[in-house]
Amino acid sequence: MSLENVALHVPRILLPRAGTDLTRWSVVACDQFTSQPEYWRKVDETVGESPSTLRLIYPEAYLNTTDENAYLAGIRKAMDGYLSEGILEPIRDGFVLIERVNARGVLRRGLLVCLDLEHYDFRPGSTCLIRATEGTVVERLPVRVKIRSRASIELPHIMVLIDDPELTVIEPLFGQRLTKLYDFELMMNGGKIRGYHVDHPRAIDSVVRGLTRLAEPARFSDRYGVRNTDVLLYAVGDGNHSLASAKLFWEQVKEQASDKAAVMSHPARYALVELVNVHDKGLEFEPIHRVLFNVTPEKVFSAMEDFFAPKDSEVIVVPAGEPVPVEDKPVQSIEYLTPEGRGRILIRNPRWNLEVGSLQAFLDVFCTDNPGAEIDYIHGDDVVADLSSRGSAMGFLLPVLSKHDLFKTIILEGVLPRKAFSMGHADEKRYYVECRKIVP
Repeated sequence: MSLENVALHVPRILLPRAGTDLTRWSVVACDQFTSQPEYWRKVDETVGESPSTLRLIYPEAYLNTTDENAYLAGIRKAMDGYLSEGILEPIRDGFVLIERVNARGVLRRGLLVCLDLEHYDFRPGSTCLIRATEGTVVERLPVRVKIRSRASIELPHIMVLIDDPELTVIEPLFGQRLTKLYDFELMMNGGKIRGYHVDHPRAIDSVVRGLTRLAEPARFSDRYGVRNTDVLLYAVGDGNHSLASAKLFWEQVKEQASDKAAVMSHPARYALVELVNVHDKGLEFEPIHRVLFNVTPEKVFSAMEDFFAPKDSEVIVVPAGEPVPVEDKPVQSIEYLTPEGRGRILIRNPRWNLEVGSLQAFLDVFCTDNPGAEIDYIHGDDVVADLSSRGSAMGFLLPVLSKHDLFKTIILEGVLPRKAFSMGHADEKRYYVECRKIVP
């Protein structure tokens, strides 16, 4: 079985040395709690002077409030220091089997591997084995590429989905005797996490065999009812922009290399990700809501009517307490929240298949036409309610996308609108634990 045929690579993982406080070491993905800097201040207080992945990442809550170059220099200094001081130590080449129990007691399983960026393209229309699930905002990539280009190590919050209904890739590993690497409590309501070393050749081969079966063209065609369609094996569930940044950085490394053959062995060719089976019982899709700041509801409603009218769609605003009209034709319903109350926005005869597509198409134009307006993407109804109660803010609550429809939707329709879904609540996202060197 060939690892390259399924875009797989066996990494050499770096873990904190024995005696490190892993609860302080591990923090949640940097793109969470972006409108709640108080969360990150609490994390900083919790970490204190202990070694921590907090010092190796750039929380997005800080992107517009800190000196970018100074922050990046601090990250690089911490990375180099953790390596030179032996705080990070390599283990034998292999994967890491992960059990994550969230604060509600729900178990989610995953497998940390490296994926080959030669088999990935985030651009719309991609037919690669690895594809984005949402539209990529290229304006968000430069700072991420800058971070990676100055980094000596990577630490992933990327979660990549496989569609394995027969549970042939990840799940059989739990029946094998594996060495436990860590077992600890996560901070800030993150639950618990355990990791096991998958380093035996037979165990690695079983993963490759399972992925190879999923990638068989005939099996793929029968599963999705398509013909003459390139196989989609991996769908990026979380961290679309981080993986896109890794791809751009790898392309830079290739372009600048004088030895074009030797560069193909460069560690930047690969990206560390956690594979998760979309059929895992502990995997739940959650909607990603929107909050607008520095707006008035009247202006938003008026602009929305003007936006949809030329598209043969009609917008109806129904404040709370008023009856929602019964519809006999396609209609989308989106709940809105303002400091004055809440209600529903109905979009009759929508052009986009999903509510998130309709709303995002409008918001993109609205924010361009209204430079003072700002948008944030929020996990959790309660957070949206809180933010929408503050002054000139307005929130939108979106319905959830079924996880079982994801792969077929991507295959037939292409990428979803950005921020179309989330794999769990914010505190259920991937916490940083493992690292890997991305310099030779």
